[in-house]
Amino acid sequence: MNKNLKKMIMTALFAALACVATMSIRIPTPGTSGYIHPGDAVVILSGIILGPAYGFLAGGIGSAMADLIGGYFLYVPITFVIKGLIALICGFIYQKLGTSSSKTRYTSVALGGITDIILVAGGYFFCESFMYGIAGAAASIPANIIQGVSGLVIAVILYPILIAIPDVRQLNTTPKTNALPKTGNTSKMSSTSK
Repeated sequence: MNKNLKKMIMTALFAALACVATMSIRIPTPGTSGYIHPGDAVVILSGIILGPAYGFLAGGIGSAMADLIGGYFLYVPITFVIKGLIALICGFIYQKLGTSSSKTRYTSVALGGITDIILVAGGYFFCESFMYGIAGAAASIPANIIQGVSGLVIAVILYPILIAIPDVRQLNTTPKTNALPKTGNTSKMSSTSK
């Protein structure tokens, strides 16, 4: 299969996963009308696995779709930008740091999670401060930090599982794909990668 077509299909799949992960488990946050969800882990991993540009699209579209379907219409464009930027930055971090060893790859995933915490708490605070005032926006910061931390933990747990899948490993954005852990028959992978 054409590599670009496979990447577009995986982008659509990650967008769907981000939407489902965001909508499937919702823990309401008191006083904010929002909710905590595991979708941030998929956003982080979309940037890491698909790269910055495709990760931006998968994370942004999938998370914005969850807001659209869930009735949070005002948040659709905000979520698209914030979650897209999270995936974009996670992808860049992974490309720069996650190329040499297993330790640096996990460090890159963890740094992506920290990026998520900062951008979710800060991004939604910034946008909500215009809608609800500073005090109203500040009320969502603790819940957004908890959501970011859960996204970090879930992403670190899911990363080795996803990267063990040959088609996912093949799309991974590390320049040195031969440095990734090998599982099963990789002869076909080496003939089709960059």
